[in-house]
Amino acid sequence: MSKVLILGAGLVAKPMVQYLLGKNYHVTIASNTPDRAQEMIREHPNGSLIFWEAGDEATLDRLIKNNDLTVSLLPYVFHVMVARHCLNHRKNLVTTSYVKPEMRALDEDARKAGILFLNEIGLDPGIDHMSAMRIIDHIHGKGGQVLEFYSICGALPAPEAAENPFRYKFSWSPKGVVLAGNNDAIFLKHGMEIPVPTKDLFKNPFTVDFPEIGLLEVYPNRDSLTYKEIYGIPEAKTMFRGTFRYKGWCETLDVMKQLNLISPEKFDMNGMTYADMLAHQTGSKNTTDIRFQVAHYLGIRENAYALDALGWLGLFDNHPMNRNIDSTFEVTSDLMIGKMSLGKNERDMVVLQHTFLASYPDGKNEVIRSRMLDFGTLSTDTSIARTVALPAAIGAEMILTGKIAVKGVHIPVIPEIYNPVLDQLEHLNIKMKEEYGLPLSEIIK
Repeated sequence: MSKVLILGAGLVAKPMVQYLLGKNYHVTIASNTPDRAQEMIREHPNGSLIFWEAGDEATLDRLIKNNDLTVSLLPYVFHVMVARHCLNHRKNLVTTSYVKPEMRALDEDARKAGILFLNEIGLDPGIDHMSAMRIIDHIHGKGGQVLEFYSICGALPAPEAAENPFRYKFSWSPKGVVLAGNNDAIFLKHGMEIPVPTKDLFKNPFTVDFPEIGLLEVYPNRDSLTYKEIYGIPEAKTMFRGTFRYKGWCETLDVMKQLNLISPEKFDMNGMTYADMLAHQTGSKNTTDIRFQVAHYLGIRENAYALDALGWLGLFDNHPMNRNIDSTFEVTSDLMIGKMSLGKNERDMVVLQHTFLASYPDGKNEVIRSRMLDFGTLSTDTSIARTVALPAAIGAEMILTGKIAVKGVHIPVIPEIYNPVLDQLEHLNIKMKEEYGLPLSEIIK
């Protein structure tokens, strides 16, 4: 019986654990939250757990040595440490995280060791890569070119659960979601590189009408330019990766950024109320009618939707924050987590869409669109957990059964990985709907 080591028992681990146990693998979860890990294993005879802190490398080394494959669901900063121990014992590794340069630098060593470090095999990154490459390879296989490519993904509450002013609830990594609002972005549009500094990240969203959901807003996601090389489409004149949100998020996050409410910079907050913090951020001398003062500082109407959202969050309240030296990011994200976590009786959803403009040697052009809409269930797992964990679980199974021949550091953009993973996901009811031959009017403007 092959043995799998899973590092971490976070919000997305459960579907992977149960998938692998169901396939008759022995699964060990190493985590500092043993109660959560025990809920995933239940009483399964092939499951075990060990209390482990990420800094305990001696135990980590022993665990990796005694298992056939390691899956790291830890924060990305730990992946290279884990990978080095995997190299020492010639053991394969799977992660759902972006490949950082430090991981990429291990490629030659992994090849020499005859092992595979398979990264970016979750949802985004993961299913987005695989579903995009299936269509890109189809276009290239017909001698065509990808002239424009838009890839947009979002993890959101289902419509019936999106009732707060942000129209958002956290189903994964809450701090990470908020912190991502500080990113810069850059994309390619009709041959022009469009840089988006962090201060402008939420200023110019466009909308997409998604079936069954309606209009969703889109803002750019980090560096889209590198994906021309990753996806092998140097011919592309438009390359855009974005994030889906309901209407209201972008307007509110833009105001929060103007007020530096998600800044990691720390200052003395002793004795401050939430209204005091807003006064500090706007240079106001007191908290009298703080909402009016904030509106005046921003140059917006006092009844602006974004200010309703800040008021609902509690940022205009004269309640003590009970903070010392701290950052507005920590204060604001804690308020958001406290009021915006997905409830046990609420569904989340994942929306993913690719849109291609393809050109062929015979002069014909077509728009191709690929969409996925996946809902979590009240009784089992969230959608974000299923769509992140199950691709990684399938990838791990393929490695253990010798169905992936490549070695080194890889992401799932080659057919021998993406085709079987996508096929197996369809059996698990995670499926992209592909539409070919759409008119040119269907391209995103």
